[in-house]
Amino acid sequence: MKKFITATTLIALSAFFSIASQAAEGDVGVAATMDDRYCTTCHGAEGRGNIAIDAPRLAGMEAWYLKRQLENFRAGIRGTHGEDTQGIAMQPMAAKLTDESIADIVDWVGDWEYVPAEATVDGNVNQGRNAFQSCAACHGANAEGNEALGAPALAGQNDWYMITQLRNFRAGYRGSHREDTYGSQMLTMSKTLRDDQAIINVVSYINTLQK
Repeated sequence: MKKFITATTLIALSAFFSIASQAAEGDVGVAATMDDRYCTTCHGAEGRGNIAIDAPRLAGMEAWYLKRQLENFRAGIRGTHGEDTQGIAMQPMAAKLTDESIADIVDWVGDWEYVPAEATVDGNVNQGRNAFQSCAACHGANAEGNEALGAPALAGQNDWYMITQLRNFRAGYRGSHREDTYGSQMLTMSKTLRDDQAIINVVSYINTLQK
């Protein structure tokens, strides 16, 4: 799936990395802004995601999963690999969050209306269905997620975001940190998808499982 860099994309990326840079340098005001709902600048006013900077849909995301990811970013378990562009930008945004801030953000996001993401890719759904059988063991037959296994729902998430993350897992950009237990499991499982087309196929199938 190719993306063309537009003026809007460049502006969004510039703002995104400027804020991340300030937070990394210890700007308390930026950290406070993050606390005060700066999430919407990248993830959208209604939390539906932003394809320009690969910021995923948050509306409808499980509270326990969002909490874990914010804690992982804060601890440097996620978002510190040199090739994880989006993660590197997100990590300093979460670095200054307190437990109370994370709880507040998770509660706030939980009030957003869930709207399934629109499909933007068109792969081989039949091949994707076959590949998804191994994913279903953790994420559920309908990609509804399984908290007991630490596997989030995939149905309804932005397909472009899932593609980026599967590519990152396959390349070892995500899930390689020694403390990222669930990420390391995904890194291993992503290897069963032999190439980009296989990733697009399985995500195209997940698109048919909107919750």
